[in-house]
Amino acid sequence: MVKTLYVGNLPYATTEEELKELFSEYGEVSSSKIITDRETGRSRGFGFVEMDSESAQKAIESLNGVNFGGRNLKVNEAKERKPRRF
Repeated sequence: MVKTLYVGNLPYATTEEELKELFSEYGEVSSSKIITDRETGRSRGFGFVEMDSESAQKAIESLNGVNFGGRNLKVNEAKERKPRRF
């Protein structure tokens, strides 16, 4: 089963490839995505990584709170996105 992880407090210069590389130490990463601002295209400082359940749990335990690029990462299981109201 694939799990989606939330990765917060990323350095703004982090690329999707660097994010994938970081998490691939704990298992196969099926996707990595850095969230960007619609207006400017710049990173918003967080992203998502998809990997299998077992690897995801190892990654959470190993990377949550770890210093990456001068910032302490926040890594946990992503919550379901709530529908936006306009």
